[in-house]
Order: sequence, then structure tokens, then C-alpha cells
Amino acid sequence: MKVSLYVREHGSRQYSKHNPKKRYPFDTIWVLRYGRTWETLDAKSLSEATTKRIYRQIELDGGWLPQRKAPTEPTILMLDAAKDKYLAEIKNGRKPKTHQAYSVALRYFYECVGNKAMQDIDRGDLLRFAAFLRYEKGQAPRSAYNKFENVMTFLGKNDITGKALKIAAYDWPQYVEEEPEIYEQEMLNRFFAACDEDERLLFEFFLMTGMREQEVIYATDRCLDFESNTVSVRHNPNYGWTPKMYKERTIPVPAALMAKLKKMLVKRGKGGLLFPTANNKPKLDFLDMAKAVARRSGLPEPEVYLHKFRATFATRALWASVDLRTVQAWMGHTDLQSTMRYLRPQRDAAMRDKVEAIWVSA
Repeated sequence: MKVSLYVREHGSRQYSKHNPKKRYPFDTIWVLRYGRTWETLDAKSLSEATTKRIYRQIELDGGWLPQRKAPTEPTILMLDAAKDKYLAEIKNGRKPKTHQAYSVALRYFYECVGNKAMQDIDRGDLLRFAAFLRYEKGQAPRSAYNKFENVMTFLGKNDITGKALKIAAYDWPQYVEEEPEIYEQEMLNRFFAACDEDERLLFEFFLMTGMREQEVIYATDRCLDFESNTVSVRHNPNYGWTPKMYKERTIPVPAALMAKLKKMLVKRGKGGLLFPTANNKPKLDFLDMAKAVARRSGLPEPEVYLHKFRATFATRALWASVDLRTVQAWMGHTDLQSTMRYLRPQRDAAMRDKVEAIWVSA
């Protein structure tokens, strides 16, 4: 049923439909008409009369009347909820190893500060956390730094910045950047002398490509280019594996290494992983194999580990005057600073001769 708004003239029973363009005096009598009913309104203005007309229309139509929402208190985000949400995002978009690192760091932070409101986290909480990592959890300096960095990244994602918390560089856990260890030639000679044919090819591959352990585990024959003598780090969809930071890269290698790889593939057939188990599954015991070779060669086991091959690759490339940007690309580093860690001084006899030559005429 339609509800219309009318105006009644003073001192009479005459009605006229209201004109939106006309200005009415303060004492205008406003009337509603619906069906055969005329309803005089107690309204002081056109806007008030119009509002009452709308409400009467809704009432007669059996419609819904809008209800004003009571003001609500702003939601307070607690640390546990923020932590769970962030870790879920990391799990969906990052590698399992990255998720594990953030999970441990945030668990330690939660254990240290308790379940408090995110807006209440302050500088004191971060200082206590740095001490907690070192003295309660016994973390090594570099590990403490990494976990502190992960927590700061988490806080930044929640708009809590180090600047806002007044966190200075000296507030972070401190550590000494150690010079990466490399294999000296004598050590490599003893190590490879104790290898069988398959072991030698595997560890020469580690040494001459500088690839990470996971990259070697999931490398396939499709990563090899025999024409250009290069090895590529590539996504392996069969095992759901992707390179670090999702970046593929290509590394030039000696022709002698490629010849050995070709001989291996001719012997066993192409297809699949380069260095699989007997059942053609990913081989996960490369470190154990290296330690076994170390025992046979009489080398100290703690001095033999896989990343040392990668460090040796980078250092030797830099010693051979390959420019930093190129070595950065070969290593798959996101920043040049990571590559520069491997720019270390030479200490071999050739360098000794160069030192002597500097002062020969002095």
C-alpha cells in the first residue's frame, strides 16, 4: 500500500500533495494518506515528516526496519592469533624449511613474552627476547640473530617496526661473521683418493658446481647441457621441489666433469635423478657418505661437510678472477654481500712467491 505525504491548509479541511520544490513554513500541518486513511503527523519539518512517511510505508508493507548497530569495542589482536595467522601464510607460500624456522622463532618469542596484545609489544620485550635466546635457550650467536630477525619480520608484517619500537642495531643479538672454511688442495687429494668411482663423481659434482645439497638431491639429467658444458638448477615437479627463492640458474663446469656424467648416463640410461638411490628415489645421505670417506682417508670428520664444497667453489672462482656478479649468479645469492664473504685472501705457495716479488728490489 502506497503512503503519500500531504499538506493541510490552516482553518480548513483542504489537502494538497506536498511539492518537493516548495518551501513550507514552520507551522505547516503534515498529513499521511494511505488507502482511505488520513493521518495527521506531529512533525516540525519536511525532513521529519518524510522520515515518518518512510517508516509508515515499511510498517504497512511488513518490511524490515533498519536497526542502528550499537558501537562495538575495537578488536584487540593477541600474539597467539597473530602468530598462527602469520605461520599459516608462511606455510602456504614458502618452503617447509622456512616455515619451520619461523615456527621455532615465534614459539620462542611467545614463550618469552607470553600472550599479550600485539599493540602492547614494546622495546623491553625484544631486549628480553634477545637475552632469552642466548641464556635460556642456549642459542649460538648466529642462531640467536636469525631468530630475532624472523621475529622482527613477523612484527613488521603487523605494522610494528623496529623504528617504532626504538630498536637500535646494538639491541640485536651480536655475532662474528666467520670466514667460510674451504678445502685446501691437499685435503681434497686425500678425500678423493679414498672415494670409489661413484663417490668421486658425486663429490666432484658438489665441488665443481657449488650447488646446495637439496639442489644436488633433486638434480636430473634434464639439468645437463652437454653442448655448452653447463649444469642448471631447475624446478623438479615430480617431487614438488623448487630452488631457493624460486630462482633457477645455470653454472658452467669443466668439460671433464661433463664427460664423466655422460659416461654415467650411457651406462645406466637417461631419465630421472642424477644421483638416486638403488630404487631411483631421492638420495638423502650425502653427508653420511662424505663422513664415511673422511674416515677411510684419515681426515677429521668434523672438517668434512657438504657446504664446504660450495665455499671452495666460490672462493676458487674468485681467486681465478671471475667477477663478483658472475659468481653471485652461479651461487644463486640474492645479494652481493653474501658472495663477498667468500672473497678471502690466498695463502698458498703461489701467493707466497708474489709477496716475495713485491719486495725483491727493496
